[in-house]
Amino acid sequence: MSEASASRAEPGKALVWDAPVRVFHWLMVLSFAGAWLTAESERWRLLHVTLGYTMAGLVAFRLLWGVAGTRTARFATFVRGPRAVARYLWSLVRGRPEHHLGHNPAGALAIVALLALTVATTASGWAVYQDIGGDWLENLHEAAAGAMLAVVGVHVLGVLASSWLHGENLVAAMLSGRKPGRPEEGIRRAWHSVGVLMLAAVLGFWWLQWQGAPAGPGIAAGPVVTASVRQHDND
Repeated sequence: MSEASASRAEPGKALVWDAPVRVFHWLMVLSFAGAWLTAESERWRLLHVTLGYTMAGLVAFRLLWGVAGTRTARFATFVRGPRAVARYLWSLVRGRPEHHLGHNPAGALAIVALLALTVATTASGWAVYQDIGGDWLENLHEAAAGAMLAVVGVHVLGVLASSWLHGENLVAAMLSGRKPGRPEEGIRRAWHSVGVLMLAAVLGFWWLQWQGAPAGPGIAAGPVVTASVRQHDND
């Protein structure tokens, strides 16, 4: 499917989310879920680390795309101050929610928090993995991951509430890229080519990590072994 046909107007639908935003979103969902489920397992340590690195790379891309991407992807379009967030939340309380074609101010706040927490989680996780910093960094890593899980929970509840209040299926919109609205209000191009390159880069990174995995049961990674060797040397 060409870029032109992909972004062709549909009656009553506006193209809101480009392909890179959607690929970023669902890869983050997959990576965070996988990293959380493997956090306590030595057997799946390399998978946990790989997914953490993936999240760090995705956030780096999203920061760039938030400056140079399509209109609804740019931070300048949807990130607002505390007054706008409070006004939007008050509109929900009154039962007359403000409608935003892209992210609403409260959703934008959750996105910024998730990006910041991802940076804190992956940076502290890298330091722990490299045996740098001691127990306080491990505690920071766990606290940042726990805070991220809490924000994810609030974000999911907010998506469900907004979908009900606005009469829109926001989950389906993040799959198709389209929301109810006039086509001319949306973006002109889906940038599927960039989305495909993103997916190829992530899959290629995963393949390289798998190729470098140590032989034997499980996929525990090198620094775990290094730590045990250091302990043996100290003895």
